Amino acid sequence: MDFQLTEDQRALRGGVRDLLEGRFDVRAALDEGSSLDRGLWKELGDAGFFSLMVPEADGGVGLGLPEAVLAFEEAGRVLLTGPLVGTLLASGAVDGAASGEAVVTCSFGSLVPWLDEADVVLGGGVESAVPFRSLDPLTPLHRLPRGGGLAHPSRPAGRLPKTRAGVGAKAEARAGVKAEARVGAGAADRDLADLLIAAEQLGSAGKTLEMAVRYAQERTQFGQAIGGFQAVKHLCAQMLVRVEVARGAVYAAAVTGDVLEIAGAKLLADEAAVRNARDCLQVHGGMGFTWEADVHLHLKRAWVRAGLGRSAAQAEEELAAAL
Repeated sequence: MDFQLTEDQRALRGGVRDLLEGRFDVRAALDEGSSLDRGLWKELGDAGFFSLMVPEADGGVGLGLPEAVLAFEEAGRVLLTGPLVGTLLASGAVDGAASGEAVVTCSFGSLVPWLDEADVVLGGGVESAVPFRSLDPLTPLHRLPRGGGLAHPSRPAGRLPKTRAGVGAKAEARAGVKAEARVGAGAADRDLADLLIAAEQLGSAGKTLEMAVRYAQERTQFGQAIGGFQAVKHLCAQMLVRVEVARGAVYAAAVTGDVLEIAGAKLLADEAAVRNARDCLQVHGGMGFTWEADVHLHLKRAWVRAGLGRSAAQAEEELAAAL
C-alpha cells in the first residue's frame, strides 16, 4: 500500500501554501487587531478552501477529509486567522459559507472564537456569551456560562460518516440577533472539528521546527553556530520526532475517519504544537519573547487551540477506555 501523498494532493498543498504566503501576513493581522479580513475570506472561498468536502454536484470541490487536513495544515503554518473550522463545517448548508461570503463560527464547549465577526453561529445559544480575554491576540474569544455547541457527550467508537448530515437548515438572520444554524451530524461534526484543529496544530509544530533549525544555523556563540551544540541539537531532534509522530497520526485519522484515531491525533498534535513552540522559544533565547519574533505567537495560538475541542484528558480517557 502506498502511503505517500498523491501528485494531486501535493499540488493542492503547494497551491494553498502559495496562496497563503502571498496573501496573508501575520504581522499585518496584528496591526488590524481582531478585525477579520473579509477580502481574504472571500479569496479563500473562491479558491475552494471551504468547499473542499462539498460534492461537485453541489458546487463544491468534491475532495475528501485528507485534502481538507492538508489545507488546514498549511493554515496552521502561517497562523491564518478566522473561524476556519466553523465555516468549513457549514459549507454544505449555510448560504455563502462555501464561497467565503459568510463567516461562520461555532462554540467549542464554553468558548466561542470570532463571535463578533461571525454572520452565522453553528449550534446557537450564544446570546449569553460574554467577551473573554484570549491568550492569543489573533483569536478573540467569548465564553458561554455553560458548555454547549460541539462539546456534547462522546459517541461510540467508529468512523465518521462518509457523507455528513451538515447543518439541518439554511440560516436566516433575525433583527438584532446573529443567524443560528443547528449542527445536524452531532458528534461527527465534533470529531471533524477536532481533526481540523489537529491539522492546524501540526502545521504550527512543523513551522516552529523550521524556525528553530534556521535560527540555530544563523545564531553564533563562542565562535560557532549554536546548532553545533549538543543541547540545541537534542531540542531540534525532539521537535522533529514530535512533528513526524503527530503527522502520522493526523494523516492516518484523515484516511480512516476513525473516532479513536482522531482522539489520538488531537492529543499528539496539541502536544507537538505546544512543546515545539516552547522548545523553539528556548532555541531563540530572549529573542523569542519579543514582538520582533513570531515564536510567541505560535505558542499562544497552540495554547488556545489545545483548549478547543477535546482536551488532552478527554482524549486520554477515550483511548484508555477502548483498550
